[in-house]
Amino acid sequence: MTIVLGITGSIAAYKAVDLASQLVKQGHEVHAILTRSATEFITPLTLQTLTRQPVMVALEDEKQSWKPGHIELADRADLFLVAPATANVLGNFANGLAPDPLASIYLALPRRTPVLLAPAMNGKMWLHPATQRNVGRLAADGCGFVGPAEGDLACGYEGPGRLAPVTEILERIAALLAAR
Repeated sequence: MTIVLGITGSIAAYKAVDLASQLVKQGHEVHAILTRSATEFITPLTLQTLTRQPVMVALEDEKQSWKPGHIELADRADLFLVAPATANVLGNFANGLAPDPLASIYLALPRRTPVLLAPAMNGKMWLHPATQRNVGRLAADGCGFVGPAEGDLACGYEGPGRLAPVTEILERIAALLAAR
């Protein structure tokens, strides 16, 4: 199966490296898309090495072909996964904004493609009415969610906002792909 894995600028981005590695070991073709802020936490080279696929950070990365790569990936995706998903990316998706390749791919997905979002952010950001409104809109649009988990957060707070455990994300992926 072809999985488009979006990784956003959360400290939890390092867990996406393990997630990508495990998905490849399960036999999936994984295409990593990093937001620019995600590159502050992990490098495209790490993901490219693990997935054996080019990693997209900017639309300018599509210069190797005449075809828009973000449209091609959207068409090929059996699953669109964002782990971690920040409040920013949830807001972009919910409001139809496409400031980067990740949001562009999301907007270009065929409606039949399952979307799984794994939020990770400060608990106050997660509980903010704007974030919850965006989550509600995305759920109404058919997006699935896994997490966030509760516990100690990187910012020093405790509460909701941790990325769901990789094992839990993998279980949800397996269930979604089995239903296809």
